[in-house]
Amino acid sequence: MDRRRYVELVGVGGALSLSGCLGGTSASASDSADSGPSGETLTVATATTTRDSGLLEELVPGFEETFGATLDTIARGTGAALRTARNGDCDVVLVHARPLEDEFIRAGHGINRRAVMANDFLLVGPPDDPAGVAGADPLEAVAAVAEAEAPFLSRGDRSGTHLRERGLWREAGIDPAGSWYRESGQGMGTTLVMAAQSGSYTLTDRGTFLNVGDDRLAAHVARGIESPPPLLRNEYAAIPVNPARHDAAYPLAMAFLGYLTGPGQARIEGFRVAGEPAFRPLARSRRPRFDQYVPSDWPEGNGD
Repeated sequence: MDRRRYVELVGVGGALSLSGCLGGTSASASDSADSGPSGETLTVATATTTRDSGLLEELVPGFEETFGATLDTIARGTGAALRTARNGDCDVVLVHARPLEDEFIRAGHGINRRAVMANDFLLVGPPDDPAGVAGADPLEAVAAVAEAEAPFLSRGDRSGTHLRERGLWREAGIDPAGSWYRESGQGMGTTLVMAAQSGSYTLTDRGTFLNVGDDRLAAHVARGIESPPPLLRNEYAAIPVNPARHDAAYPLAMAFLGYLTGPGQARIEGFRVAGEPAFRPLARSRRPRFDQYVPSDWPEGNGD
């Protein structure tokens, strides 16, 4: 996805049906599918970063061709995506905020969480780096921004990125306030554009930064997607809506999980932005990760 195309998509707002943007893949797949839920529609509420990075345009056609179904996406911050699912307005979520995911599952709205992929969070800002954060530890970096009162733009939307940013301030013992700290209330791509225009620092995921960032922003704290420190690790998971709670297309949602954790893993691994990998697949493993289904704060001994 080029940046001009990104701006066009962001301008649409709300629900985005990628099946209509990708050359009619659904119709041809529907005609050729011999089995499966042909003709059905799956609605996915997803973090804006999967759209703004361009990854959705890589994943959607393969799913539609395989199952002869249409995939509609609602791109919002993780908090809003999970709220959409709680309201019964989607069939599955693709999100990246484990604490909110755990709450969602504990409340009975979602089941069968699957880890799908990961990348890392970056602290980006003006190339001249007025706060002097380049190469610093994440907590030292945000402390330096606060001390310098350098402009910082938060998403402020209870997205996975916003929650991680707030966690960094909390771990650093800082309550950011003042004219230097502002909130965009927008998705990641739009927030990056606003940060570039205003000369602000911001926290972003790698995929969106590679796709949307320009030469007015530089990545000052970046540890790579292979083994970033826990504070910068960014894991995405897919969770079907509980069919006992809502009228959801559960069989098709599970087919989507099978696709994401099966053939979709190769697409995730091969996805590049400006020649660089933007995500790392997580579902390929010789040893199943049973812990991924368990809420992160679940007391030891429960469920044995």
